[in-house]
Amino acid sequence: MDQLPDFQHEHDARSRGFLCIAGVDEVGRGPLAGPVTAAAVCLHPDRIPKGLNDSKKLTAARREALAEEILATANVCIAHASVGEIDRLNILWASHLAMLRAVQGLAQVADCVLVDGNLKVRDLACHCVPLVKGDARSLSIAAASIVAKVARDRIMADLAIVHPGYGWERNAGYGTAQHQAALQDLGITPHHRRSFKTIHNILYQAEMANC
Repeated sequence: MDQLPDFQHEHDARSRGFLCIAGVDEVGRGPLAGPVTAAAVCLHPDRIPKGLNDSKKLTAARREALAEEILATANVCIAHASVGEIDRLNILWASHLAMLRAVQGLAQVADCVLVDGNLKVRDLACHCVPLVKGDARSLSIAAASIVAKVARDRIMADLAIVHPGYGWERNAGYGTAQHQAALQDLGITPHHRRSFKTIHNILYQAEMANC
């Protein structure tokens, strides 16, 4: 049976005197295009939406419904790191930048952060607890994963209108067969990550062909 997230890590933090515990997660490390998006969520203990889980285990419709409920009942901030920042910093540190921005943008300042993964959020001033597979263990991180996923999917769907043919409304910028074929047929857009090997190789081959 799959593990379901609970509120134990948040309760443990409260028992240690922390008052505002935020769950933090990011989405979009792997795609060839688009920003990396993070969310920070401080759930109200008495108003936790039912059915929170790792966003990857939920249908798109369920994620959308839960995201609306989370935004209506919790202290939430969504933040991004741009394609330019990804190419300048690398995807790992750009992800940390997005998560830092999300925490810093909360209306109520968090004094404890639970973050998905095995690394603390870089440059974060408050207490931080990394949780491997945290979106399956902590309700706050699960909520953050849902909000971040929904927000980024909407961005990619909007970009797909401006740049049709890559299938971003379905693949969210990941390197699917359709996306790879479109790169060859339509070329590289300003929203593609030039530091990623697939995009870098296409640009290099084009440069060599023009020499």
